[in-house]
Amino acid sequence: MNRSPPFTAAKTFVSSVQMSRYVEISLTNSTGSGFKSNLLYGDSFFSASIKLPNNHYTAGVVATFYTTNSDIFPGNHDELDFEFLGNIPGKQWVVQTNFFGNGSEQRGREERFNLWFDPTQDFHNYSILWNKNWTVFYVDNVPMRQVHRVDAMGGDYPSKPMSLYSTIWDGSNWATEGGRYKVDYRYAPFTADYTDFVIYGSGCSKDNIGSCMHGITNMVSNFTGLVPDKMKQMKLYRNKYMYYSYCDDRHRYPVPFPECSEPDA
Repeated sequence: MNRSPPFTAAKTFVSSVQMSRYVEISLTNSTGSGFKSNLLYGDSFFSASIKLPNNHYTAGVVATFYTTNSDIFPGNHDELDFEFLGNIPGKQWVVQTNFFGNGSEQRGREERFNLWFDPTQDFHNYSILWNKNWTVFYVDNVPMRQVHRVDAMGGDYPSKPMSLYSTIWDGSNWATEGGRYKVDYRYAPFTADYTDFVIYGSGCSKDNIGSCMHGITNMVSNFTGLVPDKMKQMKLYRNKYMYYSYCDDRHRYPVPFPECSEPDA
């Protein structure tokens, strides 16, 4: 599998971290688990190879790979999400992407996709590229979603440095087919495996958060959107595997959000 970032730019990164460390997290009837990066990051590329729980029945089990700063900015935090929504036998696995800025959780910007492979049988790569104007979600280096910040979004776009997190927890009330199928702890423990972590960007501690705010020049901050070949690849992916987008949900949002008029939305 290609571990290099799925984008190009002329300048080098300020800093980069690449680790082949292996982490296993699990959910039981008494506890969930997770981990986070020690530093926060501004304009950055986050990636990991993940293998999801291979139990016969995993409905309601939510495994995640995401960035947030909720511990630093409670009630006003930013977030970028990959969420794997559990599975029942015979169904395709679903991955949900989402983002919000400055605590705008009530304006969910979810998109959901079927995966074209069984994510329990082998490791697959999931990545997030984020800077002050662009966010791209990738699966195995294939772009599945691109967000272009527009001024009308106001504070809804993530703008503050974030840490990288992964967790596994009980999402019975909503995750699998809207909560129709719950976690069955007879199949516990549910274990997710993570490896090949990559963080490209400039990191800082919570006591020095200004040092990794936007404006540091690196390959991610220079990113200005997918090139035509990658745009074509993304559109093919979305046409085939995306089955829900907030941009098309007139029940929840009679007036579409401003970024929904973008050609890459």
